Amino acid sequence: MFVDKVDIYVKAGDGGNGRVSFHREKYIAKGGPDGGDGGRGGNVVFEVDDGTNTLLAFRYRRKFIAENGEDGKPGKMHGKSGEDLIIRVPRGTLIRDTASGKIIHDMSDGKPFILCRGGRGGWGNRHFATPTRQTPRFAKSGMKGEEKNVTLELKMIADVGLIGMPSVGKSSILAAVSSARPKIADYPFTTLSPNLGVVSLGDDGGFVMADIPGLIEGAAEGAGLGHEFLRHIERCRLLVHVVDVSSLAERDPVADIETINGELKRYGERYNVDLMALPQIIAANKYDAASEDADFSALEAYAKENGRDLLFISAATGYNMDKLVSTIARHLATLPPITIYEPEYEPEDDHKGEKQTIVRRENDKFIVEGEWLFNLLGQVNLNDRESLAYFGRVLKRNGVIDLLEAHGCKDGDTVFIYDFEFDFVK
Repeated sequence: MFVDKVDIYVKAGDGGNGRVSFHREKYIAKGGPDGGDGGRGGNVVFEVDDGTNTLLAFRYRRKFIAENGEDGKPGKMHGKSGEDLIIRVPRGTLIRDTASGKIIHDMSDGKPFILCRGGRGGWGNRHFATPTRQTPRFAKSGMKGEEKNVTLELKMIADVGLIGMPSVGKSSILAAVSSARPKIADYPFTTLSPNLGVVSLGDDGGFVMADIPGLIEGAAEGAGLGHEFLRHIERCRLLVHVVDVSSLAERDPVADIETINGELKRYGERYNVDLMALPQIIAANKYDAASEDADFSALEAYAKENGRDLLFISAATGYNMDKLVSTIARHLATLPPITIYEPEYEPEDDHKGEKQTIVRRENDKFIVEGEWLFNLLGQVNLNDRESLAYFGRVLKRNGVIDLLEAHGCKDGDTVFIYDFEFDFVK
């Protein structure tokens, strides 16, 4: 089974909490606060795995959570940082934000990409000691790790894409010019997933060729197998349009080409990509099985009219296969490199609403919400007077008190900040 698009949830590890601790040692009186800091949460890191060409590993596992950092320890000892979670994907995988569809990153350059960063560890109580506050009984909680719902979309990286109707010999061509060994049989849809092969040009390097599963009329709307694989054509620099010219096929090569190109055009209009702008070469395969009196004038006229090279080849006998490879290489030398998609998701999109404060009134109660307030509450010891005073100063400094007054809150009214309830006093 071939899987090339999947939705997953990823979350980095939360930072460990700071420790409230005081030094205890014989003969040392009033040793002071010595609570250690929490460890950093693990990151979620994507890496390229060139040994895979499918997202099948994500079919049954859709949730990925990195390890949390450990809490701080007594004696000023830091908690252990959480292990990074490594997620391996095929080269060419796009990471998209599920909600907006925007591209976050293109996994094509082979470099690791940190999608979600782990939360920072909280400070131990030793950081809050001052000349006037020598026994702080509170510490900071660790920060939450980043989390995202993302869509993984595989667009295979290949210089050349073999396209055409089912059973025209695309897999045979790939096997003839590369070391790839795709399944070959004489029935429709033998190829159920794209196959990749490297075509060597000796000292001049080589190029990557992809055998795209056979397309039929209606592929852009989901008919046959084509709809699942048309996206893999997007990255190709050159298309080799394979047609069957054997006398046994009894097909019209020109009609087949126009049918497939019509599907490419409809797919491009649907997904806002111009597949028809990709240069094409026409490879008339199974020439060895053509009758002696076969008339190819219509095909030759079509190729000339559209400015496309036409080569009569036979993958079975090797006829003109070297010429096909050299023609492809000549075209590739003049074409731009493979498309690398630029990020569309702005970094600030991750922080929208991070400092947002929501105040609403329900009868005589005022409810205050905001993610930053939820994190702040985790840093407050509600049983410690000094910690509560610190909490009040933060609320005033960030405009929460003014916001409550603007909504009509007055002395004696009840305020709820999540599970913390208090009477409002100006």
